[in-house]
Amino acid sequence: MNKKTQIAYVPIGVGTFHLESAQKAFESSCALLKELSLKSEAELKAPEKMLLTIEDLTSYLENLTPDLIVLQNVTFANAAYASEVLRRFSCPILLWTLREPVIDGGRLRLNSLTGAFSAGNAIKEFRGTDYKFEYVFGSPEEEKVRNQIDKTIRAAVLRIQLKNARLSAVGHTPQGFGFGRALDADMARVFGTTLISIEARELINKAKNYSMDECSEYLERAKKYLVGLENTPKNNADDFIKLYKAYDTYVKENKINALASRCWPDFFTDFGTPVCAVLSLLNAEGTVASCESDTYGALSMFMCSTLTKNSSFFGDPVSMNEEENTITFWHCGMGACNLARKDTGAAVGVHCNRKIGPTMEFGCKENEEATIFRVGRKPDGTFRFFIASGKILDKPKQFNGTSLVVETKENAEQIVKSAVKEGWEPHFVVAYGNVAEELEILSRMLGIEVCKW
Repeated sequence: MNKKTQIAYVPIGVGTFHLESAQKAFESSCALLKELSLKSEAELKAPEKMLLTIEDLTSYLENLTPDLIVLQNVTFANAAYASEVLRRFSCPILLWTLREPVIDGGRLRLNSLTGAFSAGNAIKEFRGTDYKFEYVFGSPEEEKVRNQIDKTIRAAVLRIQLKNARLSAVGHTPQGFGFGRALDADMARVFGTTLISIEARELINKAKNYSMDECSEYLERAKKYLVGLENTPKNNADDFIKLYKAYDTYVKENKINALASRCWPDFFTDFGTPVCAVLSLLNAEGTVASCESDTYGALSMFMCSTLTKNSSFFGDPVSMNEEENTITFWHCGMGACNLARKDTGAAVGVHCNRKIGPTMEFGCKENEEATIFRVGRKPDGTFRFFIASGKILDKPKQFNGTSLVVETKENAEQIVKSAVKEGWEPHFVVAYGNVAEELEILSRMLGIEVCKW
């Protein structure tokens, strides 16, 4: 069983400041962190009292195995306190400075900010000048403090979920699509994710050997989502259901969280039925799936879907409208069927080029917040994150296949021109929600470059 992400609250200080003010801040901070950790299904470790001596601190640290440390100067503390934490742990750090509770010309109650400078200096000394840690200033009652801590905890939880995740590459990328191909060592080293592989023909052969009686459950499941499957020729409809069972069984037996599947030409030429609708259903049922064997696309989808707790859209940027400030994302038939517009539902059709079905044919539903995202790999082998924000418009299907239209927060034309010139891959993910900050925090935790618009 995967252990929960451990959030360790480390409130440091000394006993010579105004302990009544410090105690109040300590109790409020504990309550906030408990609430936010519970919300993200993380485990909070917090001491019973403030850590006002090095002895108290070292005793508390002995029993921690943190995935994120929330280091708070509940009062001033010199660098020896932060150094004690840093020599023991290498996990990400959120440094939290408390606002001075009263400014009345009298006593300095906490002096938390000076302590933060000592702690920040120690962090750089231990981890290097290029290391980026999270920092928040303010009291537990402030909304901006709540939001920043919440996003940091969510990013820390996602980092551990990546470490626990199993991503499967089903077959190889087609000719000319090598940008989506990943090495298992790279995936494990940078993201902690386990990459496993299986040939597409293995799942095709499994599907061919099923009888329709064995697949009755899958037919009923598909009917709950799909509109117009009865219009698909019976041999293609039957083969689709068999393939659905083959993929779903493989996912469950191997505890797969995400997969990147080969699609053309094999499923048209060797099987006679596309895999598009199968991937659509997997996405709707919680296993993220990209096509054209784009493993980094599937990884990007996993990050977005985990943060939003919703399916994400995977596709190509195919059109731009400067007047509307929009970018249209499209793919030829595997959009998650739970993202379909209500007026059409998850309509079934045939592939735009091969004229074989079932594939998905719909425009996606609108959403007030969206994040465009991609895990990119540069020519030197290092990684970078593409992040842009916007909203998904109420637009019908734009082309044969599945599509959505994003009105970007920043200038769409500039985003497209910059992305092309900077050599970004042609597949992107659109998340149903604003998770840009969480992804940016994750990039710092992983030491990955961010390109944000």
